[in-house]
Amino acid sequence: MLLNPVISKLAGKRVVLASASPRRQDILSNVGLRFEVVPSWFKETLDKSLFSSPYEYAVETAKQKALEVARRMHVKHLKTPDIVIGADTIVTLEDAILEKPFDKQDAYNMLSRLSGKEHSVFTGVAIVHCRSQADNQLETDVIDFYEETKVKFADLSEDLLWEYIDSGEPMDKAGGYGIQALGGMLVESVHGDFLNVVGFPLNHFCKKLAEIYYPPPKQAIHRVKHDSIPYVESFENLSDVEKDCTSSSSTGKAKKGTQDHIGKVGSCVSSTACTPGVQNGVEERPKHCSQKLSKINELLDGFKASKTLFAASKLKVFDKLKDKGALKAMEIADKINASVHGTERLLDACVALGLLEKTHQVYSNTELANTYLVSDAEFSIQEFIMYSNDHLWPYFTHLESAVVEGRVQHQTGFKKSCDHGPEGKERCMRMIHCTLKIAARDIVTAFDLSKYTSACDLGGCTGALAHELVWTYPNIKVNVLDLPEVIKHTSKFQPETLDSSRVTFTSGNFLDDALPEADLYILSRVLHDLPEGKLHQLLKKVSDACHPGRSALLIAEIILDEDKKEPRALLQALSMTEGKQRSGTEYKKLLESHGFNSIQIKKTGNLLDAILAVKR
Repeated sequence: MLLNPVISKLAGKRVVLASASPRRQDILSNVGLRFEVVPSWFKETLDKSLFSSPYEYAVETAKQKALEVARRMHVKHLKTPDIVIGADTIVTLEDAILEKPFDKQDAYNMLSRLSGKEHSVFTGVAIVHCRSQADNQLETDVIDFYEETKVKFADLSEDLLWEYIDSGEPMDKAGGYGIQALGGMLVESVHGDFLNVVGFPLNHFCKKLAEIYYPPPKQAIHRVKHDSIPYVESFENLSDVEKDCTSSSSTGKAKKGTQDHIGKVGSCVSSTACTPGVQNGVEERPKHCSQKLSKINELLDGFKASKTLFAASKLKVFDKLKDKGALKAMEIADKINASVHGTERLLDACVALGLLEKTHQVYSNTELANTYLVSDAEFSIQEFIMYSNDHLWPYFTHLESAVVEGRVQHQTGFKKSCDHGPEGKERCMRMIHCTLKIAARDIVTAFDLSKYTSACDLGGCTGALAHELVWTYPNIKVNVLDLPEVIKHTSKFQPETLDSSRVTFTSGNFLDDALPEADLYILSRVLHDLPEGKLHQLLKKVSDACHPGRSALLIAEIILDEDKKEPRALLQALSMTEGKQRSGTEYKKLLESHGFNSIQIKKTGNLLDAILAVKR
C-alpha cells in the first residue's frame, strides 16, 4: 500500500528500531522494511500524573526511547543512525494505565477488571531523523503520533482466566494479555487497528512516512470552502505525487513545489548522484554513495567487534568491574595482568560498542554487561561467548575452504581446534546450559503445554529447559535422557532454590535405545545437527512413541524465514554441520511426513524458536 514507494527512499539508510519486541519486529519485517534492532535503555519511569491523557504518556515514552538510542549510537557506538523508530504500547481502562503484571495474582486482578468491558489500547510512535553536524554534535528532528484501538473483552469465567494465566503468556504483556496469541480468545470485538493492539500501528506509520517523504506539491493542494467552515487542505492520491518525484529525480532537477524538501529527509534526490555524468561538456569522474558503503564498512568491522567482546570476556574485564564498580584503565590493567596501553584501547572499544561506560577516565559496566556478560550473572552468556571464540571461530576463519570443499568442517583439518574431549564436553555443556536458560521461558510458553503431565527431553543435557518447564507448569514431570558422559556431569548445573523432585535424569542414546513413555517429547538444538538418515530415524521413533490425540513433540531450533533473508540462521548454517537449517514450511513438511498433522510454529525473538507438532 503506502509503504512500498517509501522503501526506496530508505534504501542505504541506517534505520534502527529502538525496541526488543519481537512483535514489532515481525510487523515491520513483514512489509519489507530493513532495519537493525537496538533496544532502548530508557527506564520507563515517567510520572504518569504529569500527563493530561494516557496517550501523551505513551508518545513521550516512545520519544525518549528513540532519542536514547540515537544519542547512544552517536556517542558510544560511533554510528549515527539516519532514522530511529521508538514505540510504546499501553492498555488503559477508564484512563488508568495497566502495566505488565508482576505475578499471577496481579494478572488475575487486571484481567478481571477487563472482563466484559471495553478498554483502549494506545501506541505512541516517534520517528527520529538524525544528522551529525560538523562539530560532531547530533541534531535530531522528531515526528510523533499515536493510535487508539478499542478492545472489548468477553465475560470471562474463572476457569478461563486461570487457564490463560497459567499459560504464562500474560506476564510480559501490558494489560496482561497478547491478542495475537492465546489472549485472542478473551476478546469479543476490536474497533480500530488490530496491529496497534499487537504493538505497532502499521497503517498510521505508513501514512506518516508518506507525509514525510512525499509532501504534496502546491499544485496538488485544493482549498475547499464550506459555509462557516475554515478552508480544508487535501492532496491528490500518492501515485500522482510519486510521479512528480520520479520525474524530478530522473532529470536531476527538482520541480517547483518540492525544492524545499530536498536534502531534509532524502527524497527526490537526483538518480545521477552515484553514477558518472557530463557537466558543462566535461565528463565527471565516477562517484560512490558513502551511505551505501557504510553497510559494507559495518560488515568489515563485524569480526573486530566480535573479537573485542571475546577478548574482554576472556580477560574477565566485566567480572572485575562488577566487583569494584568503576575503575581507571591502569587499575583494570593491573587486575587482568595486561599492559595499560592495550587495556585502555580494549576498554575504549568496549565503550564504543555499548558494553562499558566511561566517565572522567573511569570505566564501569553497562546494564547490558551486568546482565549478560558477568560470568556469575543469572542470565550470563559468558560460556557461550567463550565457546564461540574457542570452538566456532576456527570454523569461520577457514570458511572459504569449507565452502569450496563442501565438507563438514569437523571432518577437516580444523578438527583439532574443535575437538571436545572430557574438558571440551563439559565446556560444551556449560554453553548449552547458559543459552537454554535464556531461551527456555520463551520456548515453554510459546504454546499452552498445561495438558501434558509427563515429558521426555531427548538430549536435554543439563536440564535447563526441563526446570523451566516444571516451574511454569505445576502438573508436569520431566525425564531428561542423554548420554552417560553427559548425565554424570549434570549435578553441577542443578538450581539450588528450585524443587528438582519433578526432574529426573536417565542415561541413554535416543537413537539406539527405546524411548521412555511420555505425553510430550522435546528436541532442543538436535534436529539441525543430524544428517538426513539419522534425522528421519529419530523422527520416526518419536512418532511411533506418540499416542494419537494425546502426545506431542516440542522442537526448539533457529527457524529460517521463508524468503531466507534473515541473517542469523543463515550464518549459523555456514558452520557446515552434517545437518541443515530449515524454514517453518520445511519443518512442517518434514513433520507431516512422519504422521504429525497439527503443527504450530512460533518465532520467539529469542535465541531459539519453537514448534509444537501433535498427532491427531
